[in-house]
Amino acid sequence: MTSSDALVRVATARGVTTLTLDSPHNRNALSTPLMTELLAGLAAAVADDAVRVVVLDHTGPVFCSGADLKETAAAYASGAVPAGMLGDVLAAVWECPKPVVARVAGPARAGGLGLIAAADLALCAREATFAFTEVRLGVIPAVISATVLPRLAPRAAAELYLTGDTFDGRRAAEIGLVTAAVPADGLDAEVARVCASLVRGAPGALAGAKGLLRRPPAADLRAEIAELAELSTGYFLSAEGREGVLAFREKRDASWVPTD
Repeated sequence: MTSSDALVRVATARGVTTLTLDSPHNRNALSTPLMTELLAGLAAAVADDAVRVVVLDHTGPVFCSGADLKETAAAYASGAVPAGMLGDVLAAVWECPKPVVARVAGPARAGGLGLIAAADLALCAREATFAFTEVRLGVIPAVISATVLPRLAPRAAAELYLTGDTFDGRRAAEIGLVTAAVPADGLDAEVARVCASLVRGAPGALAGAKGLLRRPPAADLRAEIAELAELSTGYFLSAEGREGVLAFREKRDASWVPTD
């Protein structure tokens, strides 16, 4: 496959790798080839120490239309619809040790919402539209629930899962699907601002903070506090912790902040 045939474009600058879904002919549907390239792009970004943040972007007017229904229909004969690979993609984004930011400039449907929810931060244009269309196709939003339901307000989830109705960027922010909805002409600036903030965090500390966000509720509060206190001490005594405190006292950028 030549670079011109790629379904996921990869670009890196100042510690930020952007993975751009580039299959506008089918509205960036989650086909097996696209998901394969996306998984490879994520793995490469995780393995590269120079990469600090991953941005999920898209070409064309649509962020992601969900599953590739043409591919799904063709797979009925074998019974091998690609739900399993979608699960792998969502898990890879969710478990990525580096912050993942979704840039959503246009509509997202079904599986595309699972991808947005899997990202740590999601920024959308207010004009972008969203819908859980599964029930209208006779199926359910099963796999994406692993990432979507931890984000959504329960009443909103019930309404939108059951009706399949379309909602806009403002509503997406209100119910927790996205972090913020901004005017379309300000979306790129907001993504750049957030990425500039993220790359100032120490790589190990960012991964550790993501781990805190994934911790289940504690059954024993005092035991939880003791465990977290020990965890905190380890970070303060780490090389990153020592450098961060020293940089703060010396009023300079820490060594991990990209300079070019």
